Amino acid sequence: MPTITQLLRLLQFGDSMLPVGAFSFSNGLEAAVAQRIVHDVATLRAFVRTALDQAAGADGIALLAAHRAAGADDDNGIVAADHAVVLRKLNEETRMMTLRMGRKLGELALQLTRNPIVARWLDAVAAQHTPGTLPVALALAFAASGLPEHEAFAAHQYGVATMMLGAALRLMKLSYLDAQAILHDVNGDAEAAFARVAAAGLDDMATFAPLTDILAAIHVKSHVRMFMN
Repeated sequence: MPTITQLLRLLQFGDSMLPVGAFSFSNGLEAAVAQRIVHDVATLRAFVRTALDQAAGADGIALLAAHRAAGADDDNGIVAADHAVVLRKLNEETRMMTLRMGRKLGELALQLTRNPIVARWLDAVAAQHTPGTLPVALALAFAASGLPEHEAFAAHQYGVATMMLGAALRLMKLSYLDAQAILHDVNGDAEAAFARVAAAGLDDMATFAPLTDILAAIHVKSHVRMFMN
């Protein structure tokens, strides 16, 4: 059983108000709303669920690989996971999102843990030897805090969902009750998602999502935008 301290640290790193800039991004939702792909509770739930499925099969695998590499004090393994994330971000806005949030979270993790493996990773990011992505930063934050990989995965999936639902409350006519109902619903998929990717390697990462890439291309040329992606 996790200790109370471990539970509190999980809550801290999983907090939707963690100051790493998530409020600036919608993970593609703004363009989906503008194009009427998402227009009510049912389509929002489906869009968030699809995004979580994609996140588990790509960033989630890199997160697990980085967490395991951190546990083995394997800097090369961490860098490999970091590059694997960026190589699967086909559009500029999703790369910007993972890099900005990743570096902020890495800085926060170092401030909180003073862990040398986090410090070395940030030095490598500063030297442009590794990109500095969000799932890798989250993995290192959890590993440095003595928190297991499945909790890091849970915090990652929760963060994707809360980012999108927080954006939905600003983009749509949506009750906070409906937003929380969707969050409660999609959280129920996390255990199966972890089981699906737990044994996967970096070569198994896949992000086939043509509609998401089309929406990103539309969004980057939009004249009116509330979010950075």
